Amino acid sequence: MTLFYEKMTSPLGALYIVCSHTEVKSILFSSSWAEYRQENQDSLLAKHTSLTQKVIRQLEQYFAKKRTQFDLPLAPEGTEFQKKVWSVLESIPHGKTLSYQEQAVKTGRKQAVRAVGAANGRNPIPIVIPCHRVIGKNGKLTGYAGGLSIKEKLLKLEQSL
Repeated sequence: MTLFYEKMTSPLGALYIVCSHTEVKSILFSSSWAEYRQENQDSLLAKHTSLTQKVIRQLEQYFAKKRTQFDLPLAPEGTEFQKKVWSVLESIPHGKTLSYQEQAVKTGRKQAVRAVGAANGRNPIPIVIPCHRVIGKNGKLTGYAGGLSIKEKLLKLEQSL
């Protein structure tokens, strides 16, 4: 399957949007782009598509505080457990947070806090699937694939509305 990608400049630095013809597959921070590109080089094509442009437009609106929800066809690839964890992420309202413990309970696996954290770390569509909204039980910021400073910026952006 051919995947199309486009680079976007954001307040967080470069973001790479990866889509099929019909679905968003990944959004990558610059820190993970080189490895992803190497692993998927045979299927990646740099190209503006109507879908990559739609993603960029919605992300720009989000960063400009003009959008609190995304309307995109998402197709994150993962295990059934990961997909269940990610669906809980999508239910966290804009500007709100949830602890990993609360997320584990909502996933139906209250003892699986570490597994939930690991699944969040594998979320292929950050920001849109808002894993940055999950914090430690003590209210502290913990773990984020893009780095804690990016997680903090995203939470401040959302809480400033």
